[in-house]
This record gives sequence, C-alpha cells and structure tokens, in this order.
Amino acid sequence: MSELTAKKCKPCEGGVAPYTPAQATEMLKQVKGWTIEQGRLAKVYPFTNYYQTMAFVNALAWISHREDHHPDLLVGYNKCRVEYMTHAIGGLSENDFICAAKCDALFRL
Repeated sequence: MSELTAKKCKPCEGGVAPYTPAQATEMLKQVKGWTIEQGRLAKVYPFTNYYQTMAFVNALAWISHREDHHPDLLVGYNKCRVEYMTHAIGGLSENDFICAAKCDALFRL
C-alpha cells in the first residue's frame, strides 16, 4: 500500500503553484494505472455490474467528503472513470495523489 494512503489532504485555497509536469510525473510513480490527461489525474475502474460500480462510487463519495477533496466521476454500468485536479490552483497537487491512492485502496477491498 502506498504511503500516500496514510496522508490527509490539506485545505487548498489557492496561492500555491500546481505541480510542474516533472513533479507530477514523479508523483505518478506512486499510483499505478493512473495517467495525466489534460492536466487531470485519471483512471478507469472496471466492475462486474452496476451494483458494484455504485457501491464503489458511494464509498468514494464518503472518502471524498472526509478528505474534502472531490473528484469528477463518469459512471457507467460496469465502470467508473475518476479524475482529480485541484481546482483552487488550476492543476495537480499532493491532494490529488493522496486521493488517487485512497481510490486504489478502496478498489482493492
């Protein structure tokens, strides 16, 4: 399990620079299967059926609420695309990678 899962998101009100492409690429090594697309951290999770997909989405909503860092979700019958970006800074931050690691941990349950 990634050490990122043990971290907690920090409030972000802006005023800090987003990760550079080099910093984001380095952080990407800590979250397997994630990609950076158009400045967003993204991954598609596959499921067997709609029930499993929705159970994941609901559990992820609870995690997102606790972290106060919310993804954009595209939900289908047997898949969920999760995208993170720190909107307050218009780019990626450590919070995005923390939440990505927590998504992976949830998926493995």
